[in-house]
Amino acid sequence: MPPPPADNPDNNRVLSGMRPTGRLHLGHYHGVLKNWVRLQEQYDCFYFVADWHALTTHYERPETMGEFVWEMVIDWLAAGVDPDKATLFIQSRVPEHAELHLLLSMVTPLGWLERVPSFKEQQQKLRAADLATYGFLGYPLLQSADILMYRAGHVPVGEDQAPHVELTREIARRFNHFFGRGGDFEGRAAASIERMGKRAAKSYRSLRRRFTEHGDRDAHREARRLVLSQQNIDAGEKDRLLGYLEGRGRAILPEPQTLLTEAAKMPGLDGQKMSKSYDNIIALRDDPGRVQRAIAAMPTDPARVRLTDPGDPDKCPVWQLHRVYSDFDTRAWAAAGCRAASFGCLECKRPLIDAVQEEQAMFHERARQYENNPARVREMIEQGCRNARRAAAETMEMVRAAVGAVYR
Repeated sequence: MPPPPADNPDNNRVLSGMRPTGRLHLGHYHGVLKNWVRLQEQYDCFYFVADWHALTTHYERPETMGEFVWEMVIDWLAAGVDPDKATLFIQSRVPEHAELHLLLSMVTPLGWLERVPSFKEQQQKLRAADLATYGFLGYPLLQSADILMYRAGHVPVGEDQAPHVELTREIARRFNHFFGRGGDFEGRAAASIERMGKRAAKSYRSLRRRFTEHGDRDAHREARRLVLSQQNIDAGEKDRLLGYLEGRGRAILPEPQTLLTEAAKMPGLDGQKMSKSYDNIIALRDDPGRVQRAIAAMPTDPARVRLTDPGDPDKCPVWQLHRVYSDFDTRAWAAAGCRAASFGCLECKRPLIDAVQEEQAMFHERARQYENNPARVREMIEQGCRNARRAAAETMEMVRAAVGAVYR
């Protein structure tokens, strides 16, 4: 039998989160938040504050969490994330995450977690922290629980994070293998088909036969739409029939797809990647005076010792910022002036100072209403948490029944 199509056009939900470990900077905006703003116009987006994830590496500084959580939410709103278009919530306010994490741990092989590429990389990068903890080892599994809890069809990540989504797919596949069929799966699938009604049942059987016997992908897509549109069967029965369609068990936890996003390489003030660890950031809502001083003090091509010395833009950290912020004409002006030594480095930096300050003025304007009314931010998040818990409850009802943890 041919495998089902890799894409799932019927699942329009996106799940993504960020850890509250400090002030957000322009790297977060250009690498993540701009994508979030775009995605909220196309998908059913769930964006969460990953406070439990932050504790896996920052557990020794819990007193900072409260401040960082709310400041980060305001940064999201300042960047254009809209609580009317996306569900915004805090991970720890939805305790079902911990329950699903625990249940997934029962069937997840230890070796899968030890082989996650970022496991040893983070241990090397954060040598000062004691990361010989289960929390750190198990954070990819908690990440999988976050995704699977909301039955997300898509997870926006850069290429470096794609292995985490693939691990989530493997965990979902393994969970469904153990718990998705149950006793008399074929008989229960047949009963669900009958409950669809005579005409729909006949159509489903025909479409399933065309897919399983002839590999007809159009029939597969049509059968999925037919099942998902049914009013006579509940969500659990729909999952059972989708699993039966594809020759597997009931998809209690659907496998998410990687939604690769183009992550902008945002340079820091020293030319390295912008990061708090390198102390080279411009905060999302930085002070305008500090922005001007920081960019003015940026190092340039070391070959330009005197004003008359020609430079090479490719060796200058300032040129990397021009690639992010300047239009074609400004970049051409900056490159030509650098190579010909027709003006000094400070003059080259002025368009960047103006562009960053203009962008930040927009952030400050959006943020002001929330900075002056923190109760409004908390109310938004509380509503988002209620919405997230409703979605989580639906998933956990199916999960508990599948693992036999519903006792009558």
